[in-house]
Amino acid sequence: MRIALITPGGVDRTGSHRVIPCMLWLIERLTQAGHDVQVIALQQEPRPDQWRLLDADVHNIGSRPRSLRGVAKLLALHREKPLDIVHAFWASIPGLVGGCGRALAGIPMILTLPGGDVVRLPEIGYGGYLTWKSRAVTALSLRAASFITVPSETMRDHARAAGVDALRVPLGVALDRWPAAPPRRRDLAQPLRLLQIASLNRVKDQPTLLAAAARLRDARLSFTLDIVGEDTLDGEIHAAIAALRLEDRVRLPGFQPQGQLRAWVDQADLMVVSSLSEGAPIAMLEAAVAGVPTVGTAVGHVAEYAPEAAIAVPRRDAGALAAAILRLAGDEELRLRLANAAQVRALAEDADFTATAFLDLYARAIHARKAA
Repeated sequence: MRIALITPGGVDRTGSHRVIPCMLWLIERLTQAGHDVQVIALQQEPRPDQWRLLDADVHNIGSRPRSLRGVAKLLALHREKPLDIVHAFWASIPGLVGGCGRALAGIPMILTLPGGDVVRLPEIGYGGYLTWKSRAVTALSLRAASFITVPSETMRDHARAAGVDALRVPLGVALDRWPAAPPRRRDLAQPLRLLQIASLNRVKDQPTLLAAAARLRDARLSFTLDIVGEDTLDGEIHAAIAALRLEDRVRLPGFQPQGQLRAWVDQADLMVVSSLSEGAPIAMLEAAVAGVPTVGTAVGHVAEYAPEAAIAVPRRDAGALAAAILRLAGDEELRLRLANAAQVRALAEDADFTATAFLDLYARAIHARKAA
């Protein structure tokens, strides 16, 4: 097949910085299976350019208007050699570009909604349903899709509530890049090691996480918390840590390349999610593969895995989050049961599973087009 993947970014030429790991894992599996993969990255870099990545061609659009330039690039690739399928990630501009490809050239499109596409959180200015313009773009993208996928059953429920019929296709972990490790019993004489891998931004809701950390300190729990990710809030979270006097418990190491994240996960006892909205998150699946269980807000896979393979608490509830962490700190057998159950699920739906599922959808969409 000749496949066009459309994404805002996540396909940096380095393969390690500013990347979306599950995107790279999918590209790698598609090219290894002999498919011709053309990636249209709308804003990976500020200027138009092209490079090879994992045996795929990446076409960076860069300059505005990205939607029009993206459509032009898609049609040019189709004229050069007919595309069999378009796979757009996010229903914003990527979905709009893919939808134009279907309308203008008849190329069938798979649309994946990784996160906030059908979400509206006006208090933090987040979500594809936030404004009339974003809702209109999302609606056009959804209407043009042959199939719509979401990464978790929780996200599927959100989509269904918005009138969107979506298929669940998890964005699994590449076990050759991120090998499985058995859950390990923690040393109870050492502090409980908490980890969050997430950019510092509004949707990840680190203030609730820090409020929970303050409660853990006040409960005299011995713990450390590492929040690994790029700071997009200009030091706001650093200031909050200082205000709560958590400097001796909480560290912010900043952005870490994908290749260095495994060391952080291997040192952790618990992955903590505090997000207001998530489709997955991928970091939770990576932790599960590495034998580390997750406690967090009832979003994405956290809600989907709970109660057998994760502990989920209400969003914005620092007390409930702290109580769940305290529970696991005092019940090592429960922590290990959660870790084992989560690992079984994550291993069953790895990156190979994801690629196979998408290839099946590609074939179904192509067949439906030919039969129409």
